[in-house]
Amino acid sequence: MTTQNFCTAFIGSYTRRLPHVDGKGRGIYRARFNLVTGELSDVALAAEAANPTFLALAPNRRVLYAIGETEEFNGQFGGSVSAYAIDPTSHTLTLLNQQPTRGGFACHVNVDATGRVVIVANYGSGNVAVYPVQADGRLGPMSDFVQHTGSGPNPERQLGPHAHQAMLSPDNRFVFVNDLGTDKVIIYQLDAAQGAITPNSTAPFARLHAGAGPRHLDFHPSGKFVYVINELNATLTAFGYDAAQGALTLLQTLSTLPPNSTAAKSCADVHVHPSGKFVYGSNRGHDSIAIFGIDENTGLLTALGHEPTQGEQPRNFAIDPNGRFLLAENQDSDTMVSFRIDPGTGALTPTGFVAQVPTPVCLKLL
Repeated sequence: MTTQNFCTAFIGSYTRRLPHVDGKGRGIYRARFNLVTGELSDVALAAEAANPTFLALAPNRRVLYAIGETEEFNGQFGGSVSAYAIDPTSHTLTLLNQQPTRGGFACHVNVDATGRVVIVANYGSGNVAVYPVQADGRLGPMSDFVQHTGSGPNPERQLGPHAHQAMLSPDNRFVFVNDLGTDKVIIYQLDAAQGAITPNSTAPFARLHAGAGPRHLDFHPSGKFVYVINELNATLTAFGYDAAQGALTLLQTLSTLPPNSTAAKSCADVHVHPSGKFVYGSNRGHDSIAIFGIDENTGLLTALGHEPTQGEQPRNFAIDPNGRFLLAENQDSDTMVSFRIDPGTGALTPTGFVAQVPTPVCLKLL
């Protein structure tokens, strides 16, 4: 096999005990992924860090950004965001610098398509932080900060705002922030040159069902549809997308659980297949990947079934760029399991390969 049959996977982990997780990791891990067989091997620690749960790769693939999901950083309230240089040959990580997020329990990080800004969503305090990126990939001091307001009907989870993801539109003009606490996808216009986000004047937000708890979203390859997975009521919502206005129009909402399921409702992540024919969502309570077919003309969904993840609490998952494999991370059973994707039906079949990774949360393929 040539090296073209392999790529590097970077894996974020929990390293500390929190109310919802017993972190066993030591930081960011690195592994080798076989693009032909689906095997993840040679797992090793790439960088020690405190709760580097979510990761993002710069467009040039030379820098990795990681949030520190903590409530305190350098003696001050809030989490952190770190920049790591990626060695082009060995893919080892070297810490470049860190910045505070000014928000408790940072939970998501993203980089715009130009590589000029990094955006962090802070779950605990419901705000969004923006950072300019310097020429060598280091993070400059925070250039913008937006505080969300509002609440939802769930008294345990929605007493205030909880920003959970910052997603860039395909044309890099808009930032979509899922706010679990307010049942909204809040839409911002991005000025990458100034490192600023401003409310989208034509469509400032899209509303989900009361108590839904939107967590993550993904765009359809056509750019015409958006799919939002809702943590609290275990549903997947399809939206039509007007790219010119940055506006979402509600199309449909389906359950991510089987009929009559008694499993706890707790969704985590969502990804559209590169073909645009399928969309997948992770169920933590049900410990499964929900599979949906997509009508490529209307964007509407058809439930196709579920595949157990062979572990507990599946969090973020990834689909390889070729669309052949899905890699699921089981947070509470310390495993990563690969599945082969049927290109015709979207069905998932376990490859038999299971990698041991302590408390895995997020996976990025280099």
